Amino acid sequence: MPLPAHLARLARDCEISPYRSSGPGGQKKNKTESSVRVRHAPSGIVRIATESRSQAANRRRALERVWAELERRARRPAPRVATRPTRSAVERRLAEKRRTAERKRVRRSGDDE
Repeated sequence: MPLPAHLARLARDCEISPYRSSGPGGQKKNKTESSVRVRHAPSGIVRIATESRSQAANRRRALERVWAELERRARRPAPRVATRPTRSAVERRLAEKRRTAERKRVRRSGDDE
């Protein structure tokens, strides 16, 4: 199955290198270079795929992962909307400060009073 157009364009900017994956699988796995490492040259993003026994399927998966990372990096976070604390939150905070100040005042030695 051929790559979609956006992945084919992306593949032109990438260094695709197959390699032998690690793990169980015996002789077949030890002599088959079905795992794929894709490095996007302009950005330096590296993604691998080792799930499939097919090098073509792993190449496609790795390219999809690079594409997803490029999309994630291109997305701008939504600007934060500044909000004010509620009146009750301000009152709670000030009441807690008064309690803390009173607690510390009581702990002080009676030398300066």
